Amino acid sequence: MKIQTGAKVLAETVQTVAGGVKLQVERKGETLELSAEKALVCVGRQANVEGIGLENTDIKVVGGFIQVNDYMQTAESHIYAVGDCIGGVQLAHAAAHEGIIAAEHAAGGRPHLYPASRIPRCVYTRPETASVGWTQRQAEEQGFEVKTSKVHFKALGKALVAGETDGFVKIIADQRTNDILGVHMIGAHVTDYISEAALAQMLEATPWEVGQTIHPHPTLSEILGEAMLAVDGKSIGF
Repeated sequence: MKIQTGAKVLAETVQTVAGGVKLQVERKGETLELSAEKALVCVGRQANVEGIGLENTDIKVVGGFIQVNDYMQTAESHIYAVGDCIGGVQLAHAAAHEGIIAAEHAAGGRPHLYPASRIPRCVYTRPETASVGWTQRQAEEQGFEVKTSKVHFKALGKALVAGETDGFVKIIADQRTNDILGVHMIGAHVTDYISEAALAQMLEATPWEVGQTIHPHPTLSEILGEAMLAVDGKSIGF
């Protein structure tokens, strides 16, 4: 796999040829020609906010997204909006939780509000990626003195047996309070166990506490326990 960052696709150069497609990209003042069997175009999401009567209300649309408060209320307090149409973290599980917040608030309840950084992000590539919390750079930019660890899947017996040793888990923690600031994973099935990291953040667990939790062996999920222990140099298997 070759990754070209900061590259602009020259759309007028796209050609369908025998056995595939070829095109040119511009990168750092240089024109590169790329070819492949297939081209996948991913351009993000656009909110579906037109033609639904918003112009007849006081609902505000900024940058193509409906504006809401913490409880998903629009400028028309009896109208709520959730999901991709309000921007933010555009993931199905984020939208589902937003729907719960809206429904509970509309019913007069006191819903639990969730910081956007605490919503797990998953990408279903191969290998998969998953993360929750802040990156190391984001944490440092907010003034945290961080400590980190990185444990590779090749340290796990099950990963070796399954032939799925690509990837790693990285932990970012606060040096002063020991709070978990971020967990980032790339590897086989990581979207299945990022929830443990999200739960740890919600319960304000420390890396030591997660690391002391007995993780079954052999599993891929035990890498999280090893990575948490590694924050303080106490990993057993790596």
